[in-house]
Amino acid sequence: MKFVSVLGAVALVVTAVPPAQAAERTGPVSGAAVYARYDDGYRIAHHRPGSGLKTLAELKNSVQFAASPDGRKVAYVAGGELRVRDGGKVTTVARRVQDGTPCLTPAWSPDSRRVAYVTGSKVRVTDGRTSKVVGKTRGVCHLTWSPDGRYLAGYAGTTDGVYRLDVKTGKSVRVKGVKLANHVQSLSPGGRYVVVRTLGPDDPGGDGGWPVWFTPTVVDTVTGRRVPIPVKRAIGAFYLADGRLVVRVRGQAANTWAVLDRRGRVTERLTEPSAAREQSLLQVL
Repeated sequence: MKFVSVLGAVALVVTAVPPAQAAERTGPVSGAAVYARYDDGYRIAHHRPGSGLKTLAELKNSVQFAASPDGRKVAYVAGGELRVRDGGKVTTVARRVQDGTPCLTPAWSPDSRRVAYVTGSKVRVTDGRTSKVVGKTRGVCHLTWSPDGRYLAGYAGTTDGVYRLDVKTGKSVRVKGVKLANHVQSLSPGGRYVVVRTLGPDDPGGDGGWPVWFTPTVVDTVTGRRVPIPVKRAIGAFYLADGRLVVRVRGQAANTWAVLDRRGRVTERLTEPSAAREQSLLQVL
């Protein structure tokens, strides 16, 4: 997938974001995040304001990875194994895992204790000691876990749609309103809304790698309705556990965040480190 730079700052239009099932606010967003940079392999780094970018993992032989919501750990697939790096310790938590397929990324549970991964059409969850199948789905690519832990969502390897899997019942349902997609970035609390990169019929599907940036679309998984994001030049979006939406915005010197409350109002604006401008945003902490 070719990504074309778009320069600019935050600009607002009048619209709304979907309501949240959780509390509206739990405090200011810190600006902490996890980023990924490709340079002869992927470098995953944790950023906290005032402390710069701190390397969590350097992955020379893996294109399938995910950062934990607590910003401490990285799960990745290499050599047919699912491994977790936590500081200087690397633990193998699953074997016989398909590797070399960029879109088959693992996904962390909201409490950063379990990892979901796919084998064929089955989704398995492991805590490093035991592993169990939680369901089957066509949406095996770029799995993301809802903040309440109930749902996983991903897109089909053919880019033919997005699917939401209920990890409690094992039932997988195609998301209405999405014909083609090649990235799933976030689910709202309760799994009602999903942030995706939709494709047109003539758009290239890409290689399945994690995008440096993309134009996000918020879709109601039940009705298929697209919910406008009230920010121009958006290049990504993440739901927080309390239902607020953090929108990443393209900037000329550095990207910024616009934090939206449940009514679609911008309540905070934060600036990313300039070094992260051309890096993928993996987690908002």
